Amino acid sequence: MSTLRIAVVKETAGSERRVALDPDGAKRLQALGAQVLVETGAGSAAWFDDEAYAAAGAQLLPRAELLAEADLVLSVGPPADDVLAALRSGQSYLGLLAPLTNPELVRTLTERGVTAISLDGLPRTLTRAQSMDALSSQASVAGYKAVLVAAEHYDRFFPMLMTAAGTSKPAAVLVLGAGVAGLQAIGTARRLGAVVSGYDVRPAAREEVKSLGAKFIELQAGITAAGEGGYARELTAEERQAQQAELADHIARHDIVITTAQVPGRTPPLLVTAATVARMRPGSVLVDLAASRLGGNVEGSVPGETVLTDNGVRVVGAANLPSRMATSASQALSRNMSALVAHLVRDGELVIDLDDEIQRGVVISHRGEVVSPGVAAVVTAAAPAGSAESAESKEGQLS
Repeated sequence: MSTLRIAVVKETAGSERRVALDPDGAKRLQALGAQVLVETGAGSAAWFDDEAYAAAGAQLLPRAELLAEADLVLSVGPPADDVLAALRSGQSYLGLLAPLTNPELVRTLTERGVTAISLDGLPRTLTRAQSMDALSSQASVAGYKAVLVAAEHYDRFFPMLMTAAGTSKPAAVLVLGAGVAGLQAIGTARRLGAVVSGYDVRPAAREEVKSLGAKFIELQAGITAAGEGGYARELTAEERQAQQAELADHIARHDIVITTAQVPGRTPPLLVTAATVARMRPGSVLVDLAASRLGGNVEGSVPGETVLTDNGVRVVGAANLPSRMATSASQALSRNMSALVAHLVRDGELVIDLDDEIQRGVVISHRGEVVSPGVAAVVTAAAPAGSAESAESKEGQLS
């Protein structure tokens, strides 16, 4: 039986500084009987040097050689173009692939016979899957960093300070969305001395917000939207309008607003309209954690940019905050990766078992087929007109 070879590639997308596996993770995977191959310089941006990987027992290789030898490739996000071109049938690829918004990537991996495994699809309500939950670990990092970003852009103190020069009021912070990122943001803002309020459409969030010492905002409209898998369901148009109208008064009274509401693979809900931003005081700060090419929670936010409005409000499109805390984020992600790989490996081999609930969630393509029903629907819908997939879709509609 040949040794399973697990490769870690260096991230080259934009400003990404994380790495999928740290040296400790390399040790954990070798304990499974695998050989760990690491691309030269893969961890340098997160302050894990090649010597640390070598000391952990990993083999350092250039990218082309590493991809030629690998059975399983680990990355933070979707593969770069040169990596995708080098992948071959029988290999497996694991990362945060965002398959619901990358149908072309899924189609390419499937056509190449690559087994695509995406941490995005992990069933997050399963207790035994918690150690693998990369979305939660990275959201926690993002929530913490969002508060530091807000503090950097806010021209006043966070805590109340009493000095010989006078007393400064504490900052009033509002966090919209009380998932993992939101709760981390609430806790961090509280530790910095701000007066913090939180809001979420899920009824269960009320006690979680209060447990952190923050005030929970109750809307008179009484909108609740508990959904499946720990997420909120999508609001109706009428509910959204009522929510925005009532939230506007609360938002305008706060110095800092951090928005964290995201829907996997779909446009984030608009929580803060341009009209609401116009009501905020000069010097106020909005940090939009949901800002992406799909949109954001704040009207006018731009991913990766800070916009100063005419009335003096800074709107921060906080794209990929975990990358700005690359060391801690990579350590957490490495533990998630290691835990999932340990679940996939049996007797030293990678075993795909779609009867397993965890694998059913994370395995996207296998043996030349898209095996995730939700992703398959997106891939079919995005198929070019005249393609086999498009024809099958039309045939299904007519039958």
